[in-house]
Amino acid sequence: MKFHNHTMLFIYTKNKPMTQSGHIAETSKEYEEVIRLCSDIFMKKMHDYGTAWRILRPTSITDQIFIKANRIRSIEEKGISKVDEGVIPEFIGIINYAIMGLIQLERGPEEDNNREFIANRYQHYFREARQLMDNKNHDYDEAWRSMRISSYTDLILMKINRTRQIEDLKGDTLISEGIDANYYDMINYAVFALIRLVVEKENTHFK
Repeated sequence: MKFHNHTMLFIYTKNKPMTQSGHIAETSKEYEEVIRLCSDIFMKKMHDYGTAWRILRPTSITDQIFIKANRIRSIEEKGISKVDEGVIPEFIGIINYAIMGLIQLERGPEEDNNREFIANRYQHYFREARQLMDNKNHDYDEAWRSMRISSYTDLILMKINRTRQIEDLKGDTLISEGIDANYYDMINYAVFALIRLVVEKENTHFK
Protein backbone atom coordinates (compact mmCIF):
# COMPACT_ATOMS: atom_id res chain seq x y z
CA MET A 1 0.00 0.00 0.00
CA LYS A 2 1.44 3.35 -1.03
CA PHE A 3 1.18 6.45 1.11
CA HIS A 4 2.21 9.98 0.30
CA ASN A 5 4.39 12.30 2.32
CA HIS A 6 1.52 14.34 3.72
CA THR A 7 2.16 17.49 5.69
CA MET A 8 -0.76 17.71 8.09
CA LEU A 9 -0.30 20.43 10.70
CA PHE A 10 -0.18 19.36 14.34
CA ILE A 11 0.38 21.35 17.52
CA TYR A 12 2.45 19.91 20.38
CA THR A 13 0.55 19.42 23.61
CA LYS A 14 1.60 18.44 27.14
CA ASN A 15 0.02 17.03 30.27
CA LYS A 16 -2.28 14.48 28.62
CA PRO A 17 -4.31 12.38 31.08
CA MET A 18 -3.62 9.11 29.25
CA THR A 19 -0.45 7.44 28.01
CA GLN A 20 0.44 7.76 24.34
CA SER A 21 -0.57 4.15 23.64
CA GLY A 22 -3.84 4.66 25.50
CA HIS A 23 -4.70 7.76 23.51
CA ILE A 24 -3.80 6.13 20.20
CA ALA A 25 -5.96 3.09 20.96
CA GLU A 26 -8.86 5.38 21.85
CA THR A 27 -8.41 7.38 18.64
CA SER A 28 -8.44 4.20 16.55
CA LYS A 29 -11.72 3.18 18.16
CA GLU A 30 -13.22 6.63 17.63
CA TYR A 31 -12.03 6.73 14.02
CA GLU A 32 -13.87 3.46 13.38
CA GLU A 33 -17.06 5.04 14.72
CA VAL A 34 -16.68 7.92 12.27
CA ILE A 35 -16.08 5.46 9.42
CA ARG A 36 -19.35 3.71 10.30
CA LEU A 37 -21.21 7.03 10.48
CA CYS A 38 -19.94 8.33 7.14
CA SER A 39 -20.21 4.96 5.40
CA ASP A 40 -23.84 4.65 6.45
CA ILE A 41 -24.66 8.05 4.92
CA PHE A 42 -22.68 7.27 1.76
CA MET A 43 -24.41 3.92 1.21
CA LYS A 44 -27.88 5.34 1.85
CA LYS A 45 -27.29 8.15 -0.63
CA MET A 46 -25.97 5.66 -3.18
CA HIS A 47 -29.17 3.66 -2.69
CA ASP A 48 -31.29 6.75 -3.33
CA TYR A 49 -29.25 8.49 -6.05
CA GLY A 50 -27.09 5.73 -7.49
CA THR A 51 -23.62 6.75 -8.63
CA ALA A 52 -24.66 9.92 -10.47
CA TRP A 53 -21.65 11.75 -9.00
CA ARG A 54 -19.32 9.59 -11.13
CA ILE A 55 -19.74 12.06 -14.01
CA LEU A 56 -18.18 14.86 -11.93
CA ARG A 57 -14.67 16.02 -12.68
CA PRO A 58 -12.33 16.28 -9.67
CA THR A 59 -12.43 20.09 -9.95
CA SER A 60 -16.19 20.02 -9.39
CA ILE A 61 -15.76 17.80 -6.35
CA THR A 62 -13.16 20.19 -4.94
CA ASP A 63 -15.64 23.04 -5.36
CA GLN A 64 -18.33 21.05 -3.54
CA ILE A 65 -15.94 20.51 -0.63
CA PHE A 66 -15.20 24.26 -0.63
CA ILE A 67 -18.92 25.08 -0.37
CA LYS A 68 -19.29 22.79 2.64
CA ALA A 69 -16.15 24.02 4.41
CA ASN A 70 -17.06 27.64 3.74
CA ARG A 71 -20.54 27.09 5.22
CA ILE A 72 -18.97 25.56 8.34
CA ARG A 73 -16.73 28.61 8.76
CA SER A 74 -19.68 30.94 8.24
CA ILE A 75 -21.67 29.16 10.97
CA GLU A 76 -18.65 29.19 13.29
CA GLU A 77 -18.19 32.93 12.82
CA LYS A 78 -21.87 33.90 12.98
CA GLY A 79 -22.76 31.41 15.68
CA ILE A 80 -26.09 30.64 14.03
CA SER A 81 -27.46 28.71 11.07
CA LYS A 82 -30.73 29.62 9.33
CA VAL A 83 -30.91 26.10 7.91
CA ASP A 84 -31.44 23.68 10.78
CA GLU A 85 -28.63 21.28 9.98
CA GLY A 86 -25.52 22.58 11.73
CA VAL A 87 -21.93 21.67 10.89
CA ILE A 88 -21.95 17.91 11.49
CA PRO A 89 -23.57 16.98 8.14
CA GLU A 90 -21.10 19.31 6.41
CA PHE A 91 -18.07 17.56 7.94
CA ILE A 92 -19.57 14.22 6.89
CA GLY A 93 -20.05 15.64 3.40
CA ILE A 94 -16.43 16.81 3.26
CA ILE A 95 -15.23 13.29 4.06
CA ASN A 96 -17.50 11.62 1.53
CA TYR A 97 -16.77 14.11 -1.25
CA ALA A 98 -13.02 13.82 -0.62
CA ILE A 99 -13.27 10.04 -0.99
CA MET A 100 -15.30 10.55 -4.16
CA GLY A 101 -12.49 12.80 -5.35
CA LEU A 102 -9.92 10.07 -4.75
CA ILE A 103 -12.07 7.62 -6.70
CA GLN A 104 -12.37 10.12 -9.56
CA LEU A 105 -8.61 10.66 -9.62
CA GLU A 106 -8.19 6.89 -9.92
CA ARG A 107 -10.99 6.10 -12.37
CA GLY A 108 -11.76 9.36 -14.16
CA PRO A 109 -15.26 10.78 -14.71
CA GLU A 110 -17.62 8.34 -16.36
CA GLU A 111 -21.13 6.97 -16.15
CA ASP A 112 -20.75 3.98 -13.89
CA ASN A 113 -23.41 2.13 -11.92
CA ASN A 114 -21.18 -0.57 -10.41
CA ARG A 115 -22.23 0.08 -6.83
CA GLU A 116 -20.35 -2.85 -5.33
CA PHE A 117 -17.07 -1.68 -6.87
CA ILE A 118 -17.64 1.91 -5.69
CA ALA A 119 -18.48 0.72 -2.17
CA ASN A 120 -15.24 -1.28 -2.09
CA ARG A 121 -13.15 1.67 -3.32
CA TYR A 122 -14.84 3.91 -0.74
CA GLN A 123 -13.74 1.59 2.06
CA HIS A 124 -10.27 1.25 0.52
CA TYR A 125 -9.62 4.99 0.53
CA PHE A 126 -11.12 5.49 3.99
CA ARG A 127 -8.77 2.79 5.30
CA GLU A 128 -5.79 4.44 3.61
CA ALA A 129 -6.75 7.74 5.26
CA ARG A 130 -6.95 6.01 8.60
CA GLN A 131 -3.53 4.40 8.14
CA LEU A 132 -2.08 7.81 7.36
CA MET A 133 -3.70 9.17 10.53
CA ASP A 134 -2.30 6.29 12.60
CA ASN A 135 1.21 6.99 11.31
CA LYS A 136 0.94 10.73 11.96
CA ASN A 137 -0.69 10.21 15.33
CA HIS A 138 2.17 8.00 16.45
CA ASP A 139 4.72 10.67 15.55
CA TYR A 140 2.80 13.72 16.80
CA ASP A 141 1.36 12.14 19.95
CA GLU A 142 -2.34 13.04 19.71
CA ALA A 143 -1.64 16.77 19.38
CA TRP A 144 -4.81 17.27 17.30
CA ARG A 145 -6.90 16.92 20.46
CA SER A 146 -5.58 20.27 21.72
CA MET A 147 -6.74 22.10 18.60
CA ARG A 148 -9.94 24.10 18.29
CA ILE A 149 -12.56 22.71 15.94
CA SER A 150 -12.43 25.99 14.03
CA SER A 151 -8.76 25.23 13.30
CA TYR A 152 -9.75 22.01 11.53
CA THR A 153 -12.11 24.10 9.39
CA ASP A 154 -9.38 26.58 8.50
CA LEU A 155 -6.93 23.80 7.66
CA ILE A 156 -9.49 22.12 5.42
CA LEU A 157 -10.03 25.43 3.61
CA MET A 158 -6.26 25.80 3.24
CA LYS A 159 -6.03 22.32 1.72
CA ILE A 160 -8.90 23.17 -0.64
CA ASN A 161 -7.13 26.32 -1.81
CA ARG A 162 -3.94 24.33 -2.38
CA THR A 163 -5.90 21.74 -4.34
CA ARG A 164 -7.53 24.40 -6.53
CA GLN A 165 -4.14 25.92 -7.28
CA ILE A 166 -2.72 22.52 -8.27
CA GLU A 167 -5.80 21.90 -10.44
CA ASP A 168 -5.34 25.28 -12.13
CA LEU A 169 -1.69 24.37 -12.79
CA LYS A 170 -2.87 21.06 -14.32
CA GLY A 171 -0.74 19.26 -11.73
CA ASP A 172 2.46 20.95 -12.93
CA THR A 173 3.96 21.74 -9.51
CA LEU A 174 7.60 22.13 -8.51
CA ILE A 175 7.60 20.79 -4.95
CA SER A 176 4.03 20.43 -3.75
CA GLU A 177 2.21 17.22 -2.91
CA GLY A 178 -0.45 16.00 -5.28
CA ILE A 179 -4.19 16.51 -5.17
CA ASP A 180 -4.69 13.10 -3.57
CA ALA A 181 -2.52 14.07 -0.59
CA ASN A 182 -4.70 17.09 0.05
CA TYR A 183 -7.89 15.01 -0.18
CA TYR A 184 -6.49 12.62 2.44
CA ASP A 185 -5.73 15.52 4.77
CA MET A 186 -9.23 16.96 4.31
CA ILE A 187 -10.65 13.57 5.30
CA ASN A 188 -8.61 13.35 8.47
CA TYR A 189 -9.20 16.91 9.64
CA ALA A 190 -12.94 16.35 9.17
CA VAL A 191 -12.68 13.04 11.06
CA PHE A 192 -11.02 14.86 13.96
CA ALA A 193 -13.88 17.36 14.00
CA LEU A 194 -16.49 14.59 14.05
CA ILE A 195 -14.69 12.78 16.86
CA ARG A 196 -14.85 15.97 18.90
CA LEU A 197 -18.41 16.91 17.91
CA VAL A 198 -20.11 13.50 17.86
CA VAL A 199 -18.12 10.59 19.23
CA GLU A 200 -16.70 12.22 22.36
CA LYS A 201 -20.11 13.66 23.27
CA GLU A 202 -21.82 10.30 22.79
CA ASN A 203 -19.19 8.53 24.90
CA THR A 204 -19.56 11.15 27.65
CA HIS A 205 -23.35 10.78 27.55
CA PHE A 206 -23.21 7.01 28.11
CA LYS A 207 -20.62 7.10 30.90
